[in-house]
Amino acid sequence: MKSFSHRSADDWLHQIIQQEREMNHPVKGVDHVFLLVSNLDEAAKRYAELGFTISPRGLHSAAKGSANHTIMFPEDYFELLGLLKKTPGNAGRFEALERMGEGLHAIACRIDDASEASKALGDLGIATEGLGSFERPVPLPDGTEGIAAFSTVAFTSEEVPFGTVFMCQHRTRETVWLPELIKHPNSACGLNAILAVSEDPQQDADAFARLWANSTVAKTPTGAQIETGKASAPLELFTPQSLKETYPWLDVSSLPKGAFAGLRIDVQDIKKVRASLDAANIAAHPTAKGLAVAPVDACGTIVEFVAK
Repeated sequence: MKSFSHRSADDWLHQIIQQEREMNHPVKGVDHVFLLVSNLDEAAKRYAELGFTISPRGLHSAAKGSANHTIMFPEDYFELLGLLKKTPGNAGRFEALERMGEGLHAIACRIDDASEASKALGDLGIATEGLGSFERPVPLPDGTEGIAAFSTVAFTSEEVPFGTVFMCQHRTRETVWLPELIKHPNSACGLNAILAVSEDPQQDADAFARLWANSTVAKTPTGAQIETGKASAPLELFTPQSLKETYPWLDVSSLPKGAFAGLRIDVQDIKKVRASLDAANIAAHPTAKGLAVAPVDACGTIVEFVAK
């Protein structure tokens, strides 16, 4: 009869608990992220100059007082979010923009059903808030108008070390992932990683890891990395010093305070990125992985392009 050591028994129990957690945890990866920007028209113009295809402006409800442009990829996307007028419904975002500055404020996670996700996370001891649904009109290629419908629920601030992390259920994927929006002059094809700065990367990584079902944490030379799921952008944490060493041209004061630092974007052809930047007279900073644009040229966000 085969005998097991205490250590192997502990490992076996841990594996069973982890498998059960993954089975019951409803959050399967990163769906998209959003940049909260000071001037939506200027942000759309700048990201077009960076070589991205920009969706038509999407107007939110009067209560939300906001609008957006999306930058779509086959599996995920990012969003430029602007505040048009102050309302009771967006007072918190206005305050965050004034206090933190523009830039990468939020991560939206993949879920199948917002209401069920809220309950399942509660059963796992992970707190959520703000369960709700909304719609916005979408201009379609044939000149008609469709509706994009979403349901969302957020992790409470106590669950998130910094920034905002919420969950997004797409109820009308066909009006969001429009084929003509997925092709970009700079050849961008997906989110490679979300970048952030942390005073204690290991502690913050362990806290963030609770938010995804299939998360793992690895120590890195610059801090820590959280894998967020299959075909999903990881969250990469840097110490303040390692961020500066990685991007020596970076003016840290241009990043939003208490939010995320940047995006790493997969591209098919780095030469097309350089062509877009050269055409717009935007400085391209070589990095160990590819080319990067400083926050001053990207609405408060490091944007780094890497060849896939």
